[in-house]
Amino acid sequence: MSKDTLAEKIISYHQQLSCDVALPEEFAILDPFRENPETRQVMQQFYRKFYNDSYPRKFIIGINPGRFGAGITGIPFTDTKHLKSHCDIDFSGKDSHEPSAVFVYKMIEAYGGAAAFYRDIYIHSVFPLALIRQKAENRWVNCNYYDDKRLQTLLKPFMVTHLQEQLQWGLNRDVAFVLGKKNAGFVAALNDEYGFFDRLEVLEHPRYIQQYKSKEAGAYAQKFVDLLKGI
Repeated sequence: MSKDTLAEKIISYHQQLSCDVALPEEFAILDPFRENPETRQVMQQFYRKFYNDSYPRKFIIGINPGRFGAGITGIPFTDTKHLKSHCDIDFSGKDSHEPSAVFVYKMIEAYGGAAAFYRDIYIHSVFPLALIRQKAENRWVNCNYYDDKRLQTLLKPFMVTHLQEQLQWGLNRDVAFVLGKKNAGFVAALNDEYGFFDRLEVLEHPRYIQQYKSKEAGAYAQKFVDLLKGI
């Protein structure tokens, strides 16, 4: 198995991925690659299935994983339901449901299916692991890296290194597609500072579409496809 394929570069990176940044006590990081051996196995299976080549991909940049999507599967914007139904990869245990995954896989269907989509597109997030925040005793909820300025400041060096590492794999740097306006503001500032991409395209976040524009999800999916294909 060639170590030069994009799959092996991604797998090697995730196998070593860890973030030991000390966060404010009400925040925590979920690291499924450390906590669940099956996540590591599924991650390897997914990338070897869809990325076992050296073709350049366009980069879609999310915020940070949800705890029921990549926080379980290790695959960005992919809960266990869509991992099985669209990628034909099983994940044992109870099915997880992530609203963002519903839209992303609707968009993937409009693109032509998982094989066609992942042949052209690489998805990840500015921060690669799920973040949660304590709201009450024994009650934790999803949070975004930009929800608290302290969190964003503490994680910024890690996020810069995370992006720099991925861009060493030969991804397309002409344009990146950034999900969510607040996320885009942060990524744009990083891009001004580090020159990651020639241009950024800002897209609505899948969670926003599912929560507030679900009746128009089909139209949004086609809009994404047209932009990604350069139509």
